[in-house]
Amino acid sequence: MKVPKPLVILKETILAGESKTLNMEIAKLHTMTKLKIPVIIERSKLEGPTILFTACLHGDEINGTEIVRQLIIQDINKPKRGTIICIPIVNIFGFINKTREFPDGRDLNRVFPGSKTGSLASRFAFNLVTEILPHVDYAIDFHAGGASRFNAPQVRIVPDNLELKQLSDVFNAPFTLFSRNIAGSFRNSCDRLGVKMLLFEGGKSLDLDNEITHEAVEGTKRVLSHFDMLNHELLSGSNVSSTYYIEKSNWLRAKYSGMFHGLVKIGSFVKKGEFLATISDPYGKVEHNVKAPHAGYLINVNDAPFVYEGDAIYHISDNPKPKT
Repeated sequence: MKVPKPLVILKETILAGESKTLNMEIAKLHTMTKLKIPVIIERSKLEGPTILFTACLHGDEINGTEIVRQLIIQDINKPKRGTIICIPIVNIFGFINKTREFPDGRDLNRVFPGSKTGSLASRFAFNLVTEILPHVDYAIDFHAGGASRFNAPQVRIVPDNLELKQLSDVFNAPFTLFSRNIAGSFRNSCDRLGVKMLLFEGGKSLDLDNEITHEAVEGTKRVLSHFDMLNHELLSGSNVSSTYYIEKSNWLRAKYSGMFHGLVKIGSFVKKGEFLATISDPYGKVEHNVKAPHAGYLINVNDAPFVYEGDAIYHISDNPKPKT
């Protein structure tokens, strides 16, 4: 039996069969307090791929952190073969302050691959790209909707990538969206370095949702089982419905400002003209109906109690294609 080579990350050596938690230290708070980002590494004695699980690139998307935490407490991150790296909180600054951005006001997910001498967010991105990604074969990055918008559980992949499509089929989230990489995003840097990434979206910021967490954990287990990395006692026997492929979707925006009363459940299929919500004034004099502009699945809904004219309130798929 061939023994896997030692893994050297952040100047620390992790041997086959070892478990280690490393601390990625990039900067200090203005109080001079050090902030350490735990990098949790589990290695099998058997050769296999290295998979990275990350969450909380946006500091207020805490449901992703809960997903990775569940992978750890259920021992799902202890591989039968290969290596699993977990970073439950990437943007520790935002997590502490319950904000999306870094302290320098930048969106971490728009500054990759970063720079050694750039802004605080850029320096952090640079360290993640240079210290962690060179060792990774596959990654799943867990996100949630922002600004009170709730995402149905979904995986996002680039179009025309057969391996990623096959991997998303294995994950089998309720929805699979084809979306191109955004310049400066973590996903784009992974793609450029040959790391195959699935981006999971589910739930909303500053919120924990058990159904979203369950979908993500079960999908992750299916991916690990696909690579023969999941211990058999952790296999799930639950039946899942087929994913729906979404190549195009549209935002429905509020035509009026007022109190928002959503009436249709996230993930539902709606018909053209179906009654979705009302927007009313607070005085009981005016109430506007919101109807679906076309048929499709609701893959994102606004959970805010009030909206302004022009706010995005529903993200509706266009011509979803069932899995074949």
